[in-house]
Amino acid sequence: MGTVGIPSQQEITGDSSPSSLLWNVDATILLVEDDAGDALLVEEMLTDSELDSALTWRKTLTEARAFLRTCAAPVCVLLDLHLPDVHGLDAVRQILESDSEAAIVVLTGLDESGTGLRAVAGGAQDYLVKGRLDPEMLSRAIRYALQRKEVERAAAALRSNQLIAQENARLELGLLPVPLLRDDRFQARARYEPGRVHGLLSGDFYDVVQTADGAVHAVIGDVSGHSAAEAALGVCLRVAWRTAVLCGTSHLEQIELLEEILVAERSDSHVFATMTSLTFAPDGRSVQIVRAGHPGLLLRRGEEVHWVEPEGGMALGLLPGMGRWSTVDLPLVPGDSLVLFTDGLFEGRNGPDSRLGEEGLLEMARAHGQLPGRGFVDALVAGAAEGAAPYGGLADDVAVLHLGWGSELS
Repeated sequence: MGTVGIPSQQEITGDSSPSSLLWNVDATILLVEDDAGDALLVEEMLTDSELDSALTWRKTLTEARAFLRTCAAPVCVLLDLHLPDVHGLDAVRQILESDSEAAIVVLTGLDESGTGLRAVAGGAQDYLVKGRLDPEMLSRAIRYALQRKEVERAAAALRSNQLIAQENARLELGLLPVPLLRDDRFQARARYEPGRVHGLLSGDFYDVVQTADGAVHAVIGDVSGHSAAEAALGVCLRVAWRTAVLCGTSHLEQIELLEEILVAERSDSHVFATMTSLTFAPDGRSVQIVRAGHPGLLLRRGEEVHWVEPEGGMALGLLPGMGRWSTVDLPLVPGDSLVLFTDGLFEGRNGPDSRLGEEGLLEMARAHGQLPGRGFVDALVAGAAEGAAPYGGLADDVAVLHLGWGSELS
């Protein structure tokens, strides 16, 4: 197809002086022009410009589209709007159909500036009037077109990522538990702080459900790991626990079921989960507790705070099918509250070589024993975070659950 000195696949290199390397464009320049004289003019101006880039010439839109379908490199298309097989702004549309990533500079006649503006509105990055071309103008238009296209791609990717992030946030918020309580005398206060960056969910999970007999069931757990996979598994275990409770299963049946689900759903055989499950008697005089590798809990009685650590069994998934768990009854008096939490609350550093620990958490809890439930929970999380702040902050997920029958401290 060589005409007027331009072969069909000719590569034209600009000035190789050091100054020209500042404008070395890593892109193919595709000229779509059926007039050999205009094509030669563009060739000469590109040679005289500071650009160092390959030039490919095609006479028709059909040939140009075929080239674009096989070209892997970024492309800047110098596009004449009067071609044998297409006329006007439809040429811009068809180029973008072939390669939506192509930057387009439209070439117009002296009396077609309005057409050039409409082409830009239709997706081109710039337009040039053929009769007013010079090497510097051509070079600048090509560079700017490629840069504008890159900005458009970045803006589109950002918008897409923002929409995905918003959708993920709505999805994660929808997966957070809403306590199912039939009796407003029972008070449940929760605080949930995922350690996953920009995440609303973590491997920590909790839930509260009151069954038709008036008993209130609660669970708190922690899936090992901090990725989205563990967060998803935590949601799976929570929903399975709620379903099991509403189906009337016992504590031990629930734990066995959750271990079976964890083993089936986990992404790695090393993933395990700890949990504590409670059932408050309808009369408020006792609570049944089952622990599976999970930390103890806090008992609030008046303004006093006590550490309670009932006998428990191993975490779920450590030795599938070999775990042994037992139910422990804890007597309560009117006004008692229980506070459950995950280990992220006390495992943060509070010194160069020390962590808050269970004793530190109990000491801090006793200092806030006069606070109501919501304030008490917030004070624990704030105190742990403040102590860990100089040493990188809380490194783990945190879930805290404050539970009690009609307590004045709730």
